[in-house]
Amino acid sequence: MIEELTKLLGPVVEQFGLDLDDLHLSKAGKRRVLEIVLDGDDGVNLDQVAEVSRAVSEYLDSTEIMGEMAYLLEVGSRGVGRPLTKPIHWQRNLTRLVEVSGNAISVTGRIVDFENPNVTLEVDGKNQVVDINTISRAMIEVEFNRKSVDEDLVDEEFSQDEI
Repeated sequence: MIEELTKLLGPVVEQFGLDLDDLHLSKAGKRRVLEIVLDGDDGVNLDQVAEVSRAVSEYLDSTEIMGEMAYLLEVGSRGVGRPLTKPIHWQRNLTRLVEVSGNAISVTGRIVDFENPNVTLEVDGKNQVVDINTISRAMIEVEFNRKSVDEDLVDEEFSQDEI
């Protein structure tokens, strides 16, 4: 049923310029819980979550796919607490700090480049290329004082102008 729901709901989500990143269906007492996880190149905001939630709800109500059993629909974004599991996750998180572990690696570094399947991480000032297929777990590290890419460019321009 998950594959069928993903196939049917993907186009509904894509109308809003977002991706259906993940979908979970579980049972909670006498009803089911359908959890939809959204992602997008520019992230996902609350207005988009609300719009997608309404559209998915209307679509599900107009079909028989969920059957007669009651269900609860939960729609949200990937956020930073979910592991990087797909190539698009690596691409969308360029410049972010990530903790990776696998059979031959256990480091924290900044994602500086991604060309599937290789990710380039800056670790202690040196670049390290890793095949994402060798990584068993990758989690974004939250940085509270992280400079944005634009701020880095402004800093570089000031440094060059001062010379």
